[in-house]
Amino acid sequence: MKYSKRLYVSLWTLAAVILVSGCNAKNEEAGVSEGKKGELEDKIVVYSPHGKDILAKYEKQFEAKYGVDVEWLDMGSQEILDRVRSEKNNPQADVWWGAPSTNFNQAKAEGLLAAYKPTYSDNLDEGFRDPEWYWTGTSQTPEVIMYNSKELSKEEVPQDWNELLDPKWKDEIIIRYPLASGTMRTIFSAMIYRTYKETKDPKEGYDWLKKLDQNTKEYSANPELMYNKIAKGEGSLSVWAMPDVVMLKENKKYPFEFVIPESGTPVLTEGIAIVEGAKHPKAAEAFYEFVNTKEAAKNLAEEFYRIPTRSDVPDLPEWITSTEIKAMDIDWNVFQEKGDEWMKHWDENIKSGDKEIKE
Repeated sequence: MKYSKRLYVSLWTLAAVILVSGCNAKNEEAGVSEGKKGELEDKIVVYSPHGKDILAKYEKQFEAKYGVDVEWLDMGSQEILDRVRSEKNNPQADVWWGAPSTNFNQAKAEGLLAAYKPTYSDNLDEGFRDPEWYWTGTSQTPEVIMYNSKELSKEEVPQDWNELLDPKWKDEIIIRYPLASGTMRTIFSAMIYRTYKETKDPKEGYDWLKKLDQNTKEYSANPELMYNKIAKGEGSLSVWAMPDVVMLKENKKYPFEFVIPESGTPVLTEGIAIVEGAKHPKAAEAFYEFVNTKEAAKNLAEEFYRIPTRSDVPDLPEWITSTEIKAMDIDWNVFQEKGDEWMKHWDENIKSGDKEIKE
């Protein structure tokens, strides 16, 4: 299914008034699935790439409301997929919160997810959910060129993807190791897809990634390492998710800014799903609903810079409503079908070994 849209479309629909009533049994989204304190299992296990700040916040809130012990494991979205695969015969996770839709589609195809239609389903566009409800979108994530604003001025920064290949950026680019990251796998796949969609041959895209590798100083083992190195000026450029760049600038005062590529950018739909065979299914459904209420979506936008997929979240921050994103026209089914093959080729034939996973 092809899906492409500008993020600012239909933002006028978000002007509805929210009733600040919290999440209680009388909330319009409170259903049987949300449960009440004492009606759920005593524990839930969440796999997520969202980071400790988000996970710790919602752990505390969910535990306070339901008396359910929340255990979470923070790792890359591709690492989660691999782990859920390995645990298929004895699932350890109940909820998978956060990953590109392509990861969830792969998991669905392998029978790793359980279908669940949430109570807020009427407020999700078809492009933001699985047709059979094996996952639903939680946020939209445009990918951008990130830079250290103390090292580079806005005028100096590459304005589009191809400008990253200029030899003047040699050893200025630090990238999150792609194989473990759904974000980076999507960006790299998008660079291949730009020509693949016409030629059905990834060669031009492989050549592009080879040139990028020549300018890349290192591949960081995790996002925090990448952030720290760019903040310190060990490199001045990267490619990453726009909401994270804004959050790091606003909350942690990192000297980060971003450029939206002129030719267009992949816009990921981040999602949530329940793991097939979850040991705590009632608590899983309650958590699924809890982190996707209008109140939670608004909080995630304001505090953690996530762009919600729900169409009924009012009064979103100005950085969301005023930012125009040109989304690349992408057939996400191709990414699902070819992504592993493309990344394997990059790992075995393009990546410079001496730059691999710098700690």
